[in-house]
Amino acid sequence: MSLVLDWNNNQSKFEIPETWITMLNEILQLAAANEGLTSGEVTLTFTDNEEIHELNKTYRGIDRPTDVLSFAMNDDGVDELDIIFEVDSEDELDPISGMLGDIIISVERAEEQRLEYGHSLEREIGFLFVHGFLHLLGYDHQDEQSEAEMTAKQEAVLQQVGLTR
Repeated sequence: MSLVLDWNNNQSKFEIPETWITMLNEILQLAAANEGLTSGEVTLTFTDNEEIHELNKTYRGIDRPTDVLSFAMNDDGVDELDIIFEVDSEDELDPISGMLGDIIISVERAEEQRLEYGHSLEREIGFLFVHGFLHLLGYDHQDEQSEAEMTAKQEAVLQQVGLTR
């Protein structure tokens, strides 16, 4: 099994170019390889601020839109995820739970942020995707040390695909 990206588009404000999907597949492969993963499945949904606001309110109790949400299949049900999957001797994800989880990106919020930060929408989508992927694996940014680690991992992947600021 290899790493698979399934995606769908639940918003109508922005076209999702095929080049984004190619880029996100490359990001997935690089980020997974950096973590020692060679198999698994990620589902990505593009949405708008209204839908992600509702999801954020329902699942996180935060009554506002956000840019990206991640729902890990290996969630241990506690406040924040720990890295709870184990890689076997062949660097394969446990075959019973090949689904890593879902990433939901508000393209509308990504557009707002890319204008704020002064870079391309493609770069912002790439950043949000790798950020969400690392959350699926249990990484977080609750304190300075974990935020620095996550930021370094994100930037390394974005550099590898040429998505610099």
